[in-house]
This record gives sequence, structure tokens and C-alpha cells, in this order.
Amino acid sequence: MGRPVEIDEELAASFIGKHVLAGLTYIAPSGERTLKQVHGRILRINASEGVVISLPDGREFTLPPNLSGYRVAKPGTYELSSTGEVITDPDLLCTWVVEPPTKH
Repeated sequence: MGRPVEIDEELAASFIGKHVLAGLTYIAPSGERTLKQVHGRILRINASEGVVISLPDGREFTLPPNLSGYRVAKPGTYELSSTGEVITDPDLLCTWVVEPPTKH
């Protein structure tokens, strides 16, 4: 279990309602990598849930709560490599690597 994450409440409040584009690389125990890209509006941020976004289809998706990993996106269009969907002018970008838990 990781240590608790401290949330900068002022920064978190400024993220609510922003459109975020996230790239996630999942690493399987075998070492195989899978890329997933998601985007949506930030609904809420807290230490227990993380950064919860609303995907275009209405489902919720959770991103890591480490707010220093989010950066302001440059204006423009971003194409999702997995679907070809084009996202125009998202507010924030982030990338994450998700690794399998280590055994103790």
C-alpha cells in the first residue's frame, strides 16, 4: 500500500471542470505494455478516489491524484492513437505508467 497522498486543495479546486487528456501505459507482469488514452471533464479530486473524470460516454474513470503530474495543454488538436478520435484544445495533459504491484 502506498503512502497517503496530500492534495493541494486550491490546485484541485482549479482543476474541477477542466478537460483532461490522459495517456496510460499499463505494464503486465510479463513486461508487455498496453497504451490506453482517455479524456473527459474532471468531476472531483480527493485522496481516496484520485482524480475522477467523466468520459464522453458518461462513465467515470479515475486518474492518479498526484497533481504535479498534470500540465497545461498547448492549444491545438490531439489525435488518440487507439481510436483516431480528435480532441481539440484540452485544458490539461498527463501521462502515467501503471505497473503491477511488487510482491514482498
